[in-house]
Amino acid sequence: MKTLTIRQPDDWHLHLRDGAVLEAVAPHTAAHFARAIVMPNLVPPVVTSLEAAAYRERILAALPEGSRFTPLMTLYLTEATQAADVESGFRDRLVAAVKLYPAGATTNSESGVRNIEAVIPVLERMAAIGMPLCVHGEVTDPAVDIFDREAVFIERVLVPLRRRLPELRIVMEHVTTKDGVAFVRAQDDNIGATITTHHLIINRNAILAGGIRPHYYCLPVAKRETHRLALREAATSGEGRFFLGTDSAPHVDPLKESACGCAGVFNAPNTMACLAQVFEEEGALERLEAFASLNGPAFYRLPPNEGRIRLTRCAEPQEFVRKVTAGAETITVFDPMFPIHWKVEDDAS
Repeated sequence: MKTLTIRQPDDWHLHLRDGAVLEAVAPHTAAHFARAIVMPNLVPPVVTSLEAAAYRERILAALPEGSRFTPLMTLYLTEATQAADVESGFRDRLVAAVKLYPAGATTNSESGVRNIEAVIPVLERMAAIGMPLCVHGEVTDPAVDIFDREAVFIERVLVPLRRRLPELRIVMEHVTTKDGVAFVRAQDDNIGATITTHHLIINRNAILAGGIRPHYYCLPVAKRETHRLALREAATSGEGRFFLGTDSAPHVDPLKESACGCAGVFNAPNTMACLAQVFEEEGALERLEAFASLNGPAFYRLPPNEGRIRLTRCAEPQEFVRKVTAGAETITVFDPMFPIHWKVEDDAS
């Protein structure tokens, strides 16, 4: 039996939703993670500091009694966002970041940004105060193939934005391509990137080969195997600008298993076990703590967690929850499609 003790990890990209789904999924993140950057794409979206404060209270109410989990709130950037409200929320430590969704890029992104020029005053204010911008890095131009949208976003949006506002701190969320990895590596320390658990494990065959498998469909969509391998190399490299953002994105099964299924993978319950398996396969277990527990806090200018978790490798494959109940519906948990021999023990602090 092999054990690994690391500082308690954080999730730097998380969807908790609201209502019954929030109540069902929040305890699974709180079981292993100390903090998480919570996405604001509710219906309606979280666009003001006041709305962020209210959402934070609903999250705290959904946690198990005695939980020490801290939600780090974000604001949904729209073309009507007020720079003064953004700055106020950040200075009051209520809001940790602002999220840029290109309009129509993913779930509940219809209120997002259509014209980047319209939000430049907000981005300038954020650059001045050191507030991070979290970016869903895909164009929505229908002429661009869905598998190329990340690379084109880098060319059309990120490169010009970096030239215009080099001091703006940007997190390229859920990077999925070797192009994204190369872009981050070519930048200065004002650029970081999150990598999801599932993009380290699946390529696009998981969605399409042998039949359509909706529980592997996410946005950005999984890419070719060459891109998955580039993500694995980046995540396990120990480089400080790559860190964990699960993009755990629950949808109830009827919304996934339909003629037009929702994008999102719910991986919160088994992420740390899956990551230990991935890092072991790559011969990089000693770098798991950097990816999951150290690099993210450093980018967000927060201290690492004092608590610890212990991961244990077992001889037999470990079982994990397959479905989570939310009200009258169920949510399917990510299946990595290979045996997982790791499990998370109780807090090891």
